[in-house]
Amino acid sequence: MSAPLLRAVAVTKRFGDFVAVDGVTMDVEAGEVVGLLGANGAGKTTLIRMLLGLLAPSEGVTELLGGEPDRERRSRMGYVPQGLGLYRDLTVRENLSFTAQSYGVAAREPGGALAASADVLVRDVPLGLQRQVAFVAALEHRPEVLVLDEPTSGVDAVARASLWDTIREQATSGTGVLVTTHYMQEAEQCDRLLLMSGGALVAQGSEADIVGGTTSVAVRTDDWARAFEVLDAAGEPVMLSGRAIRVADADPARLRSVLDAAGVTAELEPVPATIEERMMVLARGAEQV
Repeated sequence: MSAPLLRAVAVTKRFGDFVAVDGVTMDVEAGEVVGLLGANGAGKTTLIRMLLGLLAPSEGVTELLGGEPDRERRSRMGYVPQGLGLYRDLTVRENLSFTAQSYGVAAREPGGALAASADVLVRDVPLGLQRQVAFVAALEHRPEVLVLDEPTSGVDAVARASLWDTIREQATSGTGVLVTTHYMQEAEQCDRLLLMSGGALVAQGSEADIVGGTTSVAVRTDDWARAFEVLDAAGEPVMLSGRAIRVADADPARLRSVLDAAGVTAELEPVPATIEERMMVLARGAEQV
């Protein structure tokens, strides 16, 4: 078998006494989309920067395209950082031209939705289009591996779907893709997931593998605000979406006792957990270790 396109072995990164990444081992193979999930501060960006050779690990080894992440290997990858890496005082066309020249390839004419904004300064282009520019720039030289740090953040649903179409197209052509996202519904777009919490890798596999047999309890009540307040005060991993209350990995009898004691009338129903709820359970477990 060929070597992974991205690989980390027991990688740790310390900043003084703070451990940003703690003993992470992971890889990305050709033709797969790997989702790196976790809350802000989980260590995702720090791990990415080590994989790309932009930060040196305190311990462990990282590899890019089968070896040390040096300049030659970085020239064979595409990277869209959280800040997009665009020059705001250059036009869309100038940004793409500069990137293409940097990689020694011919610049392609901005097409699709970018065509009308080709001669507009990037700073004056909407965020969704800026992200499309960053995508096109990262793909100009047909990279072997693509690393995307929060590529769909702040983008509307239609633009997110379009960007994910591009991601899947790259994987189908054999490119390995590592992508971080805050949108848990995007997890199903990935072939494999890596979940980070507190700098550590707490779970990996498919969405079904990670959720496993974890369940949640749906709490249905007209007094939803009071119910949330009571359950949260009791230390339960409660989540609120609109007026819908769910408690991950909870014992219905325990929740009933808490709500009854507070005089809150509610119906409780065990339901399958979501990937976000499973992440909450794993994060709480990691904090208690």
